[in-house]
Amino acid sequence: MERTAVLVMEMQRGVVGDLTKFPDLVTACRLRGVVANTGSVLAAARAAGIPVIHCTAAFRSDRAGSHAANCPFIVSLLDDPAHMLDGTPAVDVLPELRDAGDLESRRYHGFSPFTGTSLDMTLRSLGVSAVVGVGVSLNLGIPGLALEAVNLGYRVTVVTDAVAGIPEEYARAVLKHTISLLATRTTASELVGRWKAGSGR
Repeated sequence: MERTAVLVMEMQRGVVGDLTKFPDLVTACRLRGVVANTGSVLAAARAAGIPVIHCTAAFRSDRAGSHAANCPFIVSLLDDPAHMLDGTPAVDVLPELRDAGDLESRRYHGFSPFTGTSLDMTLRSLGVSAVVGVGVSLNLGIPGLALEAVNLGYRVTVVTDAVAGIPEEYARAVLKHTISLLATRTTASELVGRWKAGSGR
């Protein structure tokens, strides 16, 4: 029987929360109801015994483990020496999305939750063969998650109203022209309904 896990991408205080430096992304999440929809997916997953794994990003203050100069976006982020430092509140998962039984997979490099982390091994140790992606962003993180998960042999579902990117028209285009080629698309209410009915685990 197929087992599913939910991968929550970068729903952290310094990305989409009160300590963010990305106000446009926060606005996009608010307009799409991303935090609330993610919360409903996570609650249903936990009730169904489906693992929840928060895929988080951080940097060490000495940048060890991070290729800080190989990507223009990361170079711009690290102009601020305090950006998303490990051990600071900015890297914490939004409190309304965190539960004591959840797992966390942290990365210090790149934009995909799989490269350079133990996420794949964690999923396989749990017997997982399908993943559900929620979080941010449709610019980088969610396409990276979907592509690498497919490459590793997982079946992927993306919850279309629990993800966001900027600008909105680009986010819609990514869902239509990229995510649709890699993953099943569904809404939070559709997925929650299936899990409550006991199907699609």
